[in-house]
Amino acid sequence: MKTSTKLGLVLGSLWLCSLLYLGGNFFPPEDGTLTTQELDHLTRELHRIRRQNDDLRRHAAELSRDLVELRDTHQNNGGDQVLQMQQKLEKANKLLEKFKDNTDHNFQNLPAPQHQMCGDGPTREHEVLRRKIDNGVTEMWYYVKAELNKIKEFSSVDKVRERVSEMLEDAGHHQRAIHTDLYNLSRIDGLDSWRENEAKALEQLVQKRFHYLQNPKDCSKAKKLVCYLNKGCGYGCQVHHVTYCFIVAYATQRTLILESKGWRYAREGWEKFFLPLSSTCKDRKGGSTGRWGAPDVIKDIQVVDLPIVDGLHPRPDSLPLAIPEDLFERLTRLHGNPIVWWLGQILRFLLRPQPELEKDMKDTEERLGFGHPIVGVHVRRTDKVGTEAAFHGIEEYMSHVEEYFQRYAMHADPGKDLVKRVFLATDDPGLLPEAQKKYPEYTFVSDNDISKSAGLSSRYSESSLRGIILDIHFLSLSDYLVCTFSSQVCRVAYEIMQTHHPDAAAYYHSLDDVFYYGGQNEHQQIAIYEHKPRSSNEIELKPGDVIGVAGNHWDGWSKGTNHRLKPRKAGLYPSYKVVEKVDISKMPTYPGADDFTIPSS
Repeated sequence: MKTSTKLGLVLGSLWLCSLLYLGGNFFPPEDGTLTTQELDHLTRELHRIRRQNDDLRRHAAELSRDLVELRDTHQNNGGDQVLQMQQKLEKANKLLEKFKDNTDHNFQNLPAPQHQMCGDGPTREHEVLRRKIDNGVTEMWYYVKAELNKIKEFSSVDKVRERVSEMLEDAGHHQRAIHTDLYNLSRIDGLDSWRENEAKALEQLVQKRFHYLQNPKDCSKAKKLVCYLNKGCGYGCQVHHVTYCFIVAYATQRTLILESKGWRYAREGWEKFFLPLSSTCKDRKGGSTGRWGAPDVIKDIQVVDLPIVDGLHPRPDSLPLAIPEDLFERLTRLHGNPIVWWLGQILRFLLRPQPELEKDMKDTEERLGFGHPIVGVHVRRTDKVGTEAAFHGIEEYMSHVEEYFQRYAMHADPGKDLVKRVFLATDDPGLLPEAQKKYPEYTFVSDNDISKSAGLSSRYSESSLRGIILDIHFLSLSDYLVCTFSSQVCRVAYEIMQTHHPDAAAYYHSLDDVFYYGGQNEHQQIAIYEHKPRSSNEIELKPGDVIGVAGNHWDGWSKGTNHRLKPRKAGLYPSYKVVEKVDISKMPTYPGADDFTIPSS
């Protein structure tokens, strides 16, 4: 018998045995507990095995024919050996048939997955483009609506005004239909499941890093950054101050020590309402102490005192709007505004409630009847109006609330009655009855006692702080936010909202500012289309130009400064002709956190 023939028989037998062994690993478990991803993987593997099975049977038939020829040729030389090999091969064929029957049976009885998973999820380019299209539709609607309203306002002809109203109604429905299509597109092929899983994975990654940083094994040797809570401003501003401190601590690999005793809201300090930032390191003791300075100045100082961001020098590149470099690829694929996700994760760590506060949140949710869908509306009056922000009537807020519910209705279950809920948070006690009277078709969820406690006379009290915390909590749990980003309370709620969704970057409408962070480095955009000014209040754009952003007018136009132009000039430019520049900073990756167990609270 030829050596090559023997080798072929041996290899064929080994292939048979390998497949029969591996085949048993592809049958579903008896309890039927398979995830969608496992089920899709199993289906693909079964298809592959069936193809290999067919190939194997073909090769077996060829080998069988070869063996017959060999037996006739070598009857006097090894015929018995060939006959034994043929018998073994026939036995293997029977096993293959049995395996095929089992495979077919299991394959046919597998439940069909609702959607086919898209491998490791969509590409970053796919997600960036999808969100760009969605934002482009929004900006086009802002432009069309603003221009048609100008015609309507300045026309004295009734028929023209009526026709413009009809056009606004039709165009509004059209843009909502496109948004609905984009919403459905974002969820097909299991992409919504991928986003949920990726968001959880990223959250776990950074939360483990935070806990690892804040719980050093030996506090006496740990490098520390000391932050003083009592900055002279309100709660939202102070929360952002602590967030800034934590960002600097994270970027410099220092455990944050929060000095909060004597807090203007609660004399006991931060831990009156929130869990301690550390379980192992709570004091500022150290071998050496110094003020913030350049990296080479503070590198050997164990305890560094951090000033407020207004007096910070030198300014590290890790300040907002920067995100960690190592998270850039994953975050820009997952989220439409990565810096807001990053801030939200920090707030998730900083604002872990004490048991008493957590119970208060749950009890209040039940008492108010907080449910979904719901739009959170934050109306700041009193000290802000006329100084930091303009007055906005409730009608302006409610027009965007109605827009949300009209869009929601297009992808909601038509068989269920739609209850249009609004969570109203305000420091004006008279606003709730006004809203209820003007908009009886809405269910307003609000606590007027909180509105009363937010008055200037009682603002810096524990009861007022409790009210602000609850307002922010329920605003962040809302499905959509309508507010003014000039208010830090609204921005904090928007940041925390990101921790409740894989990507809630577009779940808001601000009546004034774009999102910003006090003390941030410059907010920049990159021009992608050319723009030639048609009036003196516009600026030129060329692809690649860096634009320092001043704001969005929510009418299709934004305002900013083109860095290329000399001298620099501020002016208007079409919002759709630019994209956001994501600022990144090289920060520690904390490899030791991979095996760290988050301590129980």
